[in-house]
Amino acid sequence: MEEHQSAARATPEAEQQQPPPEQQPVAGDGLPAAAEMETVLLGGGPRRTGLHLFVMDIRSVFKLDELGGEVLGIAVPASLALTADPLASLIDTAFVGRLGSVEIAAVGVAIAVFNQVMKVCIYPLVSVTTSFVAEEDAVLCKGAAAAKVADDGDEEDEEAGEDNNPDRHAAVAAADPEKQPNSAEEAATNGESAADSGGASPAELAGADAGCAPAVVGRKGGRNRRFVPSVTSALIVGAFLGLFQTVLLVAAGKPLLRLMGVKSGSTMMIPALRYLTLRALGAPAVLLSLAMQGVFRGFKDTKTPLYATVAGDLANIVLDPILIFGCRMGVVGAAIAHVLSQYLITLIMLSKLVRKVDVVPPSLGCLKLRRFLGCGFLLLARVVAVTFCVTLAASLAARHGPTAMAAFQICSQVWLATSLLADGLAVAGQAMIASAFARKDHYKVAATTARVLQLGVVLGAALTAVLGLGMQFGAGVFTKDAAVIKTIQKGVPLVAGTQTLNTLAFVFDGINFGASDYAFAAYSMVGVAAVSIPSLILLSSRGGFVGIWVALTIYMSVRALASTWRMGAARGPWRFLRHQ
Repeated sequence: MEEHQSAARATPEAEQQQPPPEQQPVAGDGLPAAAEMETVLLGGGPRRTGLHLFVMDIRSVFKLDELGGEVLGIAVPASLALTADPLASLIDTAFVGRLGSVEIAAVGVAIAVFNQVMKVCIYPLVSVTTSFVAEEDAVLCKGAAAAKVADDGDEEDEEAGEDNNPDRHAAVAAADPEKQPNSAEEAATNGESAADSGGASPAELAGADAGCAPAVVGRKGGRNRRFVPSVTSALIVGAFLGLFQTVLLVAAGKPLLRLMGVKSGSTMMIPALRYLTLRALGAPAVLLSLAMQGVFRGFKDTKTPLYATVAGDLANIVLDPILIFGCRMGVVGAAIAHVLSQYLITLIMLSKLVRKVDVVPPSLGCLKLRRFLGCGFLLLARVVAVTFCVTLAASLAARHGPTAMAAFQICSQVWLATSLLADGLAVAGQAMIASAFARKDHYKVAATTARVLQLGVVLGAALTAVLGLGMQFGAGVFTKDAAVIKTIQKGVPLVAGTQTLNTLAFVFDGINFGASDYAFAAYSMVGVAAVSIPSLILLSSRGGFVGIWVALTIYMSVRALASTWRMGAARGPWRFLRHQ
């Protein structure tokens, strides 16, 4: 708010002759100009909560304006990319299934082990990378705009033979009012004084320490590519984690399979171990591709990961029958096909990335690995809490017998599969909000938050209707067992009815990460788990299958309410919503 107030004091005549709202200027992205942000954001009066964001400009929820177009432009490709891999895995499973029941069971157990180990790293790596890259990119773009104006002014000075052009200084100030237009370098690297106790300064975000100034696109004599510290940090962390997981899975493959219930003398052990060992060789490619997926999301580019994922999945589908049946390699061929497809995805994204940014750091001190890893460990605690709750629910369902477990498996897969759609909105919200916070564009933060929340509610309501009817009358698609179908139908009201809560919880994840509110995201999830775990145990023992789903409803409700409270109370990064 302070920068807008200072700007207003600097232009008193503009304030006195302000045009009507319908004639007021707007920023380049179609949002109200900065000077009008407080009035528009706060509805012209004092507010002490952020709950109004749920209804802010709600008539535009379906409007494909510039904000809506940006949200959908990021969300739709992200959702498609998230959906492409599970679909390819289904086709992969269909090929392996033709080998026999032992082979498909062995591959299923090996994939479960691989995914559980991988899941610990995926979420923190991708989420932290997306936010940090979006923040740093916004800071660098802001500096590049000021540098471009300064260079244009230099050219005008040379043509006019003037050493001091006041128009140029005014233009630089307009491009970045917090910077003095004395030099383009200052415009690119300034911002260290903006740090406060709650977060890093723009200079820290961009790695603009001494000897670590980023190159700005378009500057005279500068490089054609920018150095974005978090891009290199993500690649280093992803490569290290990938190599570590390869060593872990190869060295401890047999004990991990035993832990999953595969006995040493079982016919599944040998094919499962072969498949897991070969899949482990692809772990570096998987982690690197996911790190780069977070990078491109931070750049608000979800099309490149989509194209790379589709290309890799198509290669996997083509290689499967060739290696499995043509070369008679069986499960080994399936593993090789999957690993090759992952490296293809990685190479496609890496080739695009190195043309966009400079991945070689000027020095190791530029990488800000401590901040990167610190936020990653916070999200790791969150992942552990989430995984424990979901795994406990499955374990409790198994205790009620095969019918309850089969019904739970079908319901939970449908319940969680819909999150792929909500995750697309979360990705869009995270990238846009992180970028807006870095530019201190609080109106854009509020407008984006409002739009993705409203779209999340609409999506949740639509999913409730679709799943309510689909699961009630179409459960036979998943199984022919009458007892299982009957059990599924008992859970339909809860599975379908919680979709709005689910979408809000998932969208809020993206919003919180975009606001770099990692500590709250981690601690709140630990608190949610502390409430949900006793509820699961108690309600499972008393209500059986239905009791488990009541407990999961409580879990998602508390999860959504925690983030709603944070925003509604205007705490943490949402303090700017308060108007004293």
